[in-house]
Amino acid sequence: MTGTTMLGGRRAAKRRRKLTFDRVSFMAVFLVLPLAIFAIFVISPFVQALYFAMTDWTGFSPDMRFIGLENFVRLFGDDVFLRALRNNVLLAIVVPIVTIALALAIASMVTVGGPSTGTVRGLRGSSFYRVVSFFPYTVPAIAVGLIWAQVYDPSRGLLNGLLAGVGLDGFADFPWLGKATTALPASIFVIIWSFVGFYTVLFVAAIKGIPAETYEAARLDGAGRFRTAFSITIPQIRDSVRTAYVYLGIIALDAFIYMQALNPTGGPEYSTLTMSQQLYTVAFRKGQFGYATAMGVVLAVVTLLFAAIVFLADRLSGGRADGKERT
Repeated sequence: MTGTTMLGGRRAAKRRRKLTFDRVSFMAVFLVLPLAIFAIFVISPFVQALYFAMTDWTGFSPDMRFIGLENFVRLFGDDVFLRALRNNVLLAIVVPIVTIALALAIASMVTVGGPSTGTVRGLRGSSFYRVVSFFPYTVPAIAVGLIWAQVYDPSRGLLNGLLAGVGLDGFADFPWLGKATTALPASIFVIIWSFVGFYTVLFVAAIKGIPAETYEAARLDGAGRFRTAFSITIPQIRDSVRTAYVYLGIIALDAFIYMQALNPTGGPEYSTLTMSQQLYTVAFRKGQFGYATAMGVVLAVVTLLFAAIVFLADRLSGGRADGKERT
């Protein structure tokens, strides 16, 4: 009886696995078509770029000569590119950390940072803080860069005018973007200012998904605001923080628009030069598209490595594994 049942089960499974028109059409639309689109518009351009990176293509002629890894060897002996790589790595470290820290602080303030007694709620007028913090994100990146370039202007800039107006005469003609020691920090501030509002709104939405009873229980146990933030808020919105870190890191590894608007020459001693800026210069001003494509390949690999490191670090530190929270 058991053998007959098992045989019947195998036959039923075989009938279910039989290819039908509905099954084939479903696979074609929801599996084959997306894979084909991904291969054509993502994999194929990357493979093509990898090939161009191994040629001496000028970009303005169909003629090109295959030179193997010569461009990559030259690349890692190029001091200017290596300086740009270091700048990008610094941006990828500082920009996400500071932006996320500020966004979390503001989001906590407008959601659960209100009175320590009574119902858990944000500060009075929290909607105003959300609108004000989000406003910079609505301004196009190129406009943000150009506006802050004028703010940082040594002779007519608003920043120096305000500092001199409060008695700090040493900043009357201070070149914020003209000194190697201040050019990169000033540029980093602009990027953070531009994105902190968006991630504030993202974290506000995530925090509102945490049950209020959790915060009330922590309050009854005597947990302070910092303890609550690190023991409840951050662990509960861990996925949102990780996603924000990845996206901000990718933005920082590019940062072309902001850096080009603030300091198109790369700053004094290449202090603000990024890989994307150097790629643009080599390709469109020097006509070395093969060499520039090699820079693009390195930038893509660095970006993928950054994302992989973030996900690996999140998993090793107790993030989600196989769809379940580690205990």
